[in-house]
Amino acid sequence: MAILKRKKVEISSTDASENAIANKETEGLSQRQIVFRRFVRHRAAMISVFTLIFLILFVYTALDFKIGPWNIHGWWKYKVEDLPELRYKDCPNGNVGCPTFSLRPKFLGGSGFGLGDHPFGQDDIGRDYFALVMKGAQRSLMVMFIVGIIGGTIGTVVGSISGYFRGTVDAVLMRFTDFIITIPTIIIGSVIGFHFGNLGATFLALYLGLFAWTGLSRLVRGEFLKLRELEFVDAARVAGASNRRIIFKHILPNAVGVIIVSVTLLMSGAILLETALSYIGFGVVAPDVSLGLLISQYQDSFTSRPWLFWYPGFFIIAIALSVNFIGDGLRDAFDPRQRRRLSLKDRRAARIESSDSKGGE
Repeated sequence: MAILKRKKVEISSTDASENAIANKETEGLSQRQIVFRRFVRHRAAMISVFTLIFLILFVYTALDFKIGPWNIHGWWKYKVEDLPELRYKDCPNGNVGCPTFSLRPKFLGGSGFGLGDHPFGQDDIGRDYFALVMKGAQRSLMVMFIVGIIGGTIGTVVGSISGYFRGTVDAVLMRFTDFIITIPTIIIGSVIGFHFGNLGATFLALYLGLFAWTGLSRLVRGEFLKLRELEFVDAARVAGASNRRIIFKHILPNAVGVIIVSVTLLMSGAILLETALSYIGFGVVAPDVSLGLLISQYQDSFTSRPWLFWYPGFFIIAIALSVNFIGDGLRDAFDPRQRRRLSLKDRRAARIESSDSKGGE
């Protein structure tokens, strides 16, 4: 028993030393600086940030892009409307439009490193599949950001008003939210896509955003119910602050962590929802392009020409995982109970400090 007690004391003293080392790094820093430092040290989140930025720049600079009156020319030579000659030479099993992208060196029997004219291959009529995938990724990213902005704004406003005023206002808003939650998301999306999918990806994203706020509103409501009872809110009321100022200037900044994390997860779900709707024919429709629509159009070619699935699927997975990992990093950064993982050097220093303190005693 004495040995066990001694070991418990050693472990507790070591933990205290590790906590002291971790707390020294946040001394004198504001909450914003602490959150930023925690997020930067989240490896998966930082890799995902750079990956998402690279994908956005890569996708939007590949093809011609218009911002207001300015036309930005892309670096890729083909457009979605171009119809180059359909490639059929050197394609395995008698296929057509196979990819020209090669990584096999010549001394191993390959054609060497190179992209070729059509690195992602061609579709049935000869259109460059790289251009189609880039256009589809642009549409999917646009849907993701629009749904995130609209859903995040509506969910924050509804949740904050409901949680702050409570009573009748809370009951009416939450019963309306419960009614929307009871309807499956895929059914709501299918109805919206059936009626508005032919208007383009932008209108589809706008209407999807109007129904994507329910989960966020409940989380914001819970935060407001907790924060409105704290002392700084009572002080603001005594000082004569209006309800609007208390909501948006005092309580909302303290709930921003939950909002940011929820919006990132909402954006990840939005791109998957758009993909699913386009796949079943209720999302983006031709002649517009999206990643889900590309997979749907060539689902019968999965066994003969699998590259028509590889590249849209790769971009869907890469974007969704990047946003999810960013959300995980933000969640850990905003969580005050989250402890930083110490390096081996810091752990050794904690053990030395713990042993020195014991020796001094």
